[in-house]
Amino acid sequence: MSLISPKTSFIFLIIFLSAVGSTFARKRHVINFRSPNLFPEGLAWDPTAQHFVVGSLHHRSILAVSDAGVVETLISDPDLPPNVTILGVTIDSVNRRLLAVIHAMEPLPHFDALAAYDLRSRKRLFLAPLTNDLTSDRQIANDVTVDYKGNAFVTNAAGNFIWKVNSNGEPSIFSRSPMFTSQYVEPDRHYSFCGLNGIAYISKGYLLVVQTNTGKMFKVDADDGTARMVLLTKDLMGADGIAVRSDGVAVVVSQQTAWFLKSDDSWGEAVVYDKTALDVEKFPTSVAIREDNRAYVVYGHVDEGVMGKVEREVFGIEEIESGKDGEEEPVWMFVLIGLGLAYFLYWRFQMGQLVKNMDKKRA
Repeated sequence: MSLISPKTSFIFLIIFLSAVGSTFARKRHVINFRSPNLFPEGLAWDPTAQHFVVGSLHHRSILAVSDAGVVETLISDPDLPPNVTILGVTIDSVNRRLLAVIHAMEPLPHFDALAAYDLRSRKRLFLAPLTNDLTSDRQIANDVTVDYKGNAFVTNAAGNFIWKVNSNGEPSIFSRSPMFTSQYVEPDRHYSFCGLNGIAYISKGYLLVVQTNTGKMFKVDADDGTARMVLLTKDLMGADGIAVRSDGVAVVVSQQTAWFLKSDDSWGEAVVYDKTALDVEKFPTSVAIREDNRAYVVYGHVDEGVMGKVEREVFGIEEIESGKDGEEEPVWMFVLIGLGLAYFLYWRFQMGQLVKNMDKKRA
């Protein structure tokens, strides 16, 4: 009876360690896709169809982008007013709807609305106009999120209030909390938006909202619109999109940085625990979360699109990561490796003893 040689055992161990090492060396997922002069600002992930959804700065259409960069026109709505911009987009997975924020600067007065489309028929369900009762409030409808009842919440990026559009397409002013304007910071000319921007719904019954020019994050009750500030930091100055992972971590992006935030008290308070630099020249705007808590940003070159003098065909969707998220994983992996190696050596010892006993019996 023969035992596995030390050389064979060593080769086996090297193969095992190489396989483990390859899991740590996984490359970030980068998707480059082509669509002439699309200039996407909004980004969403459709978990059912397994593709990304992007809006357009100049086209009255919404596109689906696969992992391989294959582009399909998901929604084409020529009945929308001319010169519209499709900003925030989100997927209502419960009702299989696509919600899109519509904004038009011209002709005056500005036009703002929330459009809802059925993802099965791809037909428009409603176009809810978004207005406000205070003429002093400027408005640019910007980002959107949705709760499990189908209620949509839309931020005003030029001011400080939130709209609500119910599942039937009936709009109303949802929150004009004084917290949004307390200790208000005058707009920095560096930022094109100076109001509420990214918004995300949390299943416990509240919203997380970021304010672009102040570095503030708010927790807003999804029933009565009352708000409290959970974070004020210069780190979040310029905050644009926000998305929340299933483990509770919030990812906030600006044109330069992606921040990773967490809270230990249901967002009574929040801290920034990590950040990663983004490609400023590609002008990132929105973030989306897909399976396995993987976060992606869209590089839409929106700054070029706003100028209107640049022709561009290639855009990108790229995975972003926090280096601190995986710090504990290698420790556990090496513990498992150690246990596996110890078991293997113990097995070899037992087999060796078995061989010796058999040899004695034969003798």
